[in-house]
Amino acid sequence: MAGWKSFTEWIGLSKPPKRELDKSQYSLVSCGELTTDNIQLWLALPDEVKNDPSLASLRQMYERDGAVEATPLATKSGNPIKVLSLVDPSPTAVGDTEVCSAKKDSNETPTITEIKGADNVPTNEHKKTEKKTKPAYYIKMTVLLACWIFFTVIFLTHDVKKETRGVASVAPDEVKTMTSASLETSRPHSILIRVSGPFLAENDEIKLNDTIKERTKSVTMWLESSRTNATNLKEKSENWTIYLDEDDTLPDFGGAETRSAILKLTPGISANGNCSLKIVTTSRTVVAFSVVHKLDPVDENVGVIYACVLLVGLYVLIIFEIINRTLAAVTMSTMSLAALVLAGDRPALSEVITWLNEETLILLFSMMLLVAIMAETGIFVRPPLQSHYHSVTKGKLWPLILLLCAITATVSSILDNVTTILLMSPITIRLCEVMELDPVPILMFMAIFSNIGGTATPVGDPPNVIVASNRAVIDSGINFANFTAHMALGIILVFCQTAMQIRYVFRDSNKLRLTVPKEIRGLSHQISIWRRAADSLPHLSKDVQVVRERLERKIRKLTVELDVLIKKSNSRACPEETFQTTLKEMKEKYKIRDKALLIKASVAVCFVVVVFFLHSMPALDRVSLGWTALLGAILLLILADREDLEPVLHRVEWSTLLFFAALFVLMEALSKLGLISYIGGIMELLILRVDESSRLAVAILLTLWVSGVISAFVDNIPLTTMMVRVVVSMGSNLKLDLPMQPLIWALLFGVCLGGNGTLIGASANVVCAGVAEQHGYKFTFARFFRVGFPLMIGHFVVASIYLLMCHCVFSWH
Repeated sequence: MAGWKSFTEWIGLSKPPKRELDKSQYSLVSCGELTTDNIQLWLALPDEVKNDPSLASLRQMYERDGAVEATPLATKSGNPIKVLSLVDPSPTAVGDTEVCSAKKDSNETPTITEIKGADNVPTNEHKKTEKKTKPAYYIKMTVLLACWIFFTVIFLTHDVKKETRGVASVAPDEVKTMTSASLETSRPHSILIRVSGPFLAENDEIKLNDTIKERTKSVTMWLESSRTNATNLKEKSENWTIYLDEDDTLPDFGGAETRSAILKLTPGISANGNCSLKIVTTSRTVVAFSVVHKLDPVDENVGVIYACVLLVGLYVLIIFEIINRTLAAVTMSTMSLAALVLAGDRPALSEVITWLNEETLILLFSMMLLVAIMAETGIFVRPPLQSHYHSVTKGKLWPLILLLCAITATVSSILDNVTTILLMSPITIRLCEVMELDPVPILMFMAIFSNIGGTATPVGDPPNVIVASNRAVIDSGINFANFTAHMALGIILVFCQTAMQIRYVFRDSNKLRLTVPKEIRGLSHQISIWRRAADSLPHLSKDVQVVRERLERKIRKLTVELDVLIKKSNSRACPEETFQTTLKEMKEKYKIRDKALLIKASVAVCFVVVVFFLHSMPALDRVSLGWTALLGAILLLILADREDLEPVLHRVEWSTLLFFAALFVLMEALSKLGLISYIGGIMELLILRVDESSRLAVAILLTLWVSGVISAFVDNIPLTTMMVRVVVSMGSNLKLDLPMQPLIWALLFGVCLGGNGTLIGASANVVCAGVAEQHGYKFTFARFFRVGFPLMIGHFVVASIYLLMCHCVFSWH
């Protein structure tokens, strides 16, 4: 009787003893009158298991022995129900998984309750969540309002720091004295002097040795302070000597070289005396030049601290998604202006506007207009674009992804990578939706490969344009041909590394899908049913062991089938049997809506692409990239002949443009606070400490990794503007004695590939995220970081090996 009692407890006909069980300890049972243990054991199995061909012999034995069919329990409606025994009466629901629980009342038949995700979360849990979110909201609002009050008070209580401009001329054997009302009344401790005249460029001056300097004509300036009492005590700053060009006369129009320096007086002396600027020259003719001075410029030691705090604040807001990233950039850029005020240099609004990179903003705006109008034709949702990619790759997943990435990288090497992303992103999103793939990781790959491809040529990426157009870089012998030759070979290696690394990280193709394929879900469900049936069998007799072995054999067979199915699924974007059907549906479903507008848009885009190509020819490079895109957008607007432009302008990603504008202001403010020059100075000191035989290798690695890591967290356009000066200075420094070309290649690999590290590291990343959000897919900083940062480290490893082999082993330069 004890054995029968335990068996009836197992099938749920008598009340079991109270004990803790996990969710796996239940079975789906149809119960009725019992005859023998073996018959009841058969009845305990699910119908799907009993009807399986592999258990045909047991089923025949059951039918042959005349087993009595059990009468299932029924609800009031007459439908049979399933009884779950030994189930915890308070189950938990995880995600969207359905959890079955047996509700048992003293007067009711047991029933099954399905619990789905958060639909059945207890009310007290909601209350706890609300209690947790309310303090977080109040803290966020308090901090943001405190920031607003802080910079508002700063702007209301401080005046704009104005520059005093003048013109000076110094005759031979004359000590020129320049004074101004600001110098006499303010009595500053330091002055920023900026002069424009017939001076040598800073890079050329660095190359002069002491003997040549003695023969070269120069202008020397210093700041002088004197007390107004009888002692007439004077205090001088250090002398600032600027060497003159061979032709020390300034031409009537243009030709002036601008130089700047900070002259400092000892604190305390200048506070009680009048200041003046003294100028002398060794030239035998009169030297004329313009002078601009600003009192008490930013102290670099304090400015670097402010800059680091601002940068950390920006990334905290973006990484943890405390506020919208555009609002975060606007807030922190305004805070950076307040930091400049505290550091002693409040810029005027007109100066802040000059910090915007209008070339990039015009390029983005114009290409957004082009893409917005082209989208109305249906070209981005119409074959042959998507269906061509699909048919070429035969519906296979990774060939499809790599084909998209290869096309993106190739086009980015010819066009600007931002333009490429604007053109390719809508196509990719629509293709992913048709193929039931998650567009977000695919778009991440495209942005990353766009940055990789854009690194290969001088016109592929904005940092490349900045570096290739620098006069010192051109003078070092870098042109379009050798630029492309040096960079393209390394980029091919980086492309291969990135493709292999992505293929390994995403070897489970389910990470790239919106849902698990139906076939895999069905087979997994079958295995779970068989597994539950096997686990539910008691350890009663030898007959039970026979059934258990049959069940385990079936589970192993289904598992093998599942592994094969998963392997096929990982290699295909859609099942092989549905490939032709999907391809046909794509061609029938998506059609061109306006062929006439498509022709007009094609004319405008072809104009833009052709003129972009002409940028590689110096004789025809008279219109910038931004102007070219704007001319193409105007052409398309004229051809489209729209009476109402509001629908088109609504598709322009204004938040992305505002984000870039705020980022440009922030980066320029960080530069004025001294962050970039501070990093450059540290790099020079580290290189000087290295032995001369290893100096080139250390300089290449330092330039690559430092500029690359900074580029991951700072937009690479303003960073490149500052770092190219640092690299040119290092390449022109006679003490370092380093060739400039390897440092230029290292800088380009760093600032371009470093942009792949974070979401805001490169312009293409931000634009791609904006396009995705327009289509309802959100990029998060953390998700991009998890994919991009490891890839960026791989980029740098490959680029380091490539540069060291080319320039330290084979001396390609």
